[in-house]
Amino acid sequence: MTHRAPLALPRGPLMADVEGLALGKAERDRLRHPLVGGVILFARNFADSEQLAALTAEIRALREPALLIAVDHEGGRVQRFRDRGFTHLPPMRALGRAWDEDHVAALDCARATGYVLAAELLAHGVDLSFTPVLDLDYGGSRVIGDRAFHRDPQVVASLASALAAGMREAGMGCVGKHFPGHGFVEADSHVDLPVDSRDFDTIWEEDIAPYRHRIGRQLSGVMPAHVIYDKVDAQPAGFSRFWLGDVLRGRLGFQGLIFSDDLTMEGASVAGDIVARAQAAVDAGCDMVLVCNQPERVDELVGRWRPDVAATSAARIAALRGRPRYADAFELELAEPYHHARAQVAALASDTA
Repeated sequence: MTHRAPLALPRGPLMADVEGLALGKAERDRLRHPLVGGVILFARNFADSEQLAALTAEIRALREPALLIAVDHEGGRVQRFRDRGFTHLPPMRALGRAWDEDHVAALDCARATGYVLAAELLAHGVDLSFTPVLDLDYGGSRVIGDRAFHRDPQVVASLASALAAGMREAGMGCVGKHFPGHGFVEADSHVDLPVDSRDFDTIWEEDIAPYRHRIGRQLSGVMPAHVIYDKVDAQPAGFSRFWLGDVLRGRLGFQGLIFSDDLTMEGASVAGDIVARAQAAVDAGCDMVLVCNQPERVDELVGRWRPDVAATSAARIAALRGRPRYADAFELELAEPYHHARAQVAALASDTA
């Protein structure tokens, strides 16, 4: 059987990572492959402001149009870049606690947090953060914890909407995660295959409620959970046509980009090897798949995978390119709106330290 050549899309459906502070030859070659459309950065890729800006410029120079550059940069314990050009962001639970004291002040602080988060990333050449977390804080999840805003879905929706508004003001879209909800299960899908045995109606009324709120219309992207909801579908949400097609695209009418969560996580292992995982994610409705921390699996994927990716996916990927208000970190430091927002964020972070 003759395989077709990889699709020559402007940006392909695979997001990979890089090892260090600058690109090696093998990484440059890997990122030039037509299947690769994006790069996700981690704390290991950051030393200081100048180095990060140089790394993102190097990545952008590899391709035309440039690769999408993303990061998990939520605040609290999930903040990849700290100090040396970046503000300490509070965990999202801190905004939930602020809401319990003063709704208006909490919304204003959430907007300021989103603005600072996005403005700092964009000024360093990063297009996108995988945030906000829309999971509910049920109090038992090992992986979500204080990454969640609140237990009440309406509070989550309101604070996430304000955060997204601040990000949009700075020039960045947002990605809600982990659809339809990772907060109820205790197990961590990085190392386990979590199973949530609640029925669909309960999940719809509780965990999916934020996606039905105004925040659902503000999302540029959604990342599904590597969780099996066994009363609904035998597949994890990220491999489920029901969750991604019938519910997210159908009932909710979501038109943005769907990212898989990292396909090297244990929660993705049910689909088979890395090629089977990537194909299962695309077949279910994902536009872009993430493969992190295992470059040999990226090489295996680009060597064997021949996806038939819809043109709409390429268009959605292109639409997520950041539109920074400030050209670089120096220009950002001169901006009064940024300093005002950062002061609000710093006050909240000091209250929760």
